[in-house]
Amino acid sequence: MNKGMLTVGIILLSVIALLLINVLNNYMTGGELDYYLVKETADAAMEDAMDKMYLRTCGLPRMDKEKFVENFVYRFANSVDSNREYDLKFYDLNEVPPKITVEVNSLTVLSFNVSGEKNSKQAANISTKYSAIAESSYYSDPAVEEGFTNNISKKDQCKPYK
Repeated sequence: MNKGMLTVGIILLSVIALLLINVLNNYMTGGELDYYLVKETADAAMEDAMDKMYLRTCGLPRMDKEKFVENFVYRFANSVDSNREYDLKFYDLNEVPPKITVEVNSLTVLSFNVSGEKNSKQAANISTKYSAIAESSYYSDPAVEEGFTNNISKKDQCKPYK
């Protein structure tokens, strides 16, 4: 009986160790994968949301906030793991100069319900925060500088958006 209980204890301890190793490995690699996914997605969505006409007219980079959020969510949804839950938060979306801050919270594989409630899950939370500012070299066109584009002065063309 003594050796049987010892065998059961060793098997139980090894299962717990394997579960712990799996959760820790998922947490470490999940954080790295989430960071690069958020970084690449945000950079690509910011590039798609840039207003090229405003850059040509005024010489300043400008980003459309709504287009950025739409592109980011679309690209992020196509690239994520379907087994995990993600929570997207957008902070500090600025059009001129283009600046974004995105926070993505995700849960690891090990999650369980607390006290029998439906929507209350406890798990190891992976939080990834990424901030970016679009940079560009200043482009100056003599026709734009003098205000000779479409008979509209540069002052009227480059009014800030509200």
